[in-house]
Amino acid sequence: MILNLTMFCESYFPIFASAMEKPSLLTLIDLAKNKNQKAQTKLINEFWGDVFSFVMNKVHDENSADEITVSVFSKVLAKLDLYDENFQFKTWVLTIAQNTIIDFWRKKNRDIEDETENLDEVKNQFAKSPEELMISEQEQEKIFKTVASMDANYQKIIQLRFFDEKSIKEIAEELGLSVANTKVRIMRAKKVLAELLNENE
Repeated sequence: MILNLTMFCESYFPIFASAMEKPSLLTLIDLAKNKNQKAQTKLINEFWGDVFSFVMNKVHDENSADEITVSVFSKVLAKLDLYDENFQFKTWVLTIAQNTIIDFWRKKNRDIEDETENLDEVKNQFAKSPEELMISEQEQEKIFKTVASMDANYQKIIQLRFFDEKSIKEIAEELGLSVANTKVRIMRAKKVLAELLNENE
């Protein structure tokens, strides 16, 4: 009888069903806020498909959709304290996704415009002074040194993703990780690298 009553409520009162699920989700969100890595990974896995499909429908390119989705969840984890429990979490996440897509298209349009504007700059690359070339090399050396100071796992992720330019799937296979865990590691490695570079400025 209890089972039938539950099924009846879920069928005719969807709000009742979502109310039953809400405490579990809120618990997961609270754990993720407190930097619980398992909770963060579970939260990402829970909504990854929805976000990726939403993004893919807007950009129509799998690689771009993958990169944007990683960026979305990086922002989600960073902004969890701002989430208002009176709103659906999925709606909040998709709002972040929409804003990230807008930023993506703005950047893409700027890049297209800059390609023409920067032609002279590209042509004059070899006309740079030795001092300017030295500054460029120093910046690269700074990045390499910073990466070398990171945890070995983060070093490997940065090497594979940004220096070797391997796909997330290729990295997952090489490291023996799930695709979801690989995405989380990439987000964390990028965040740590950015913080270290800022500290060293």
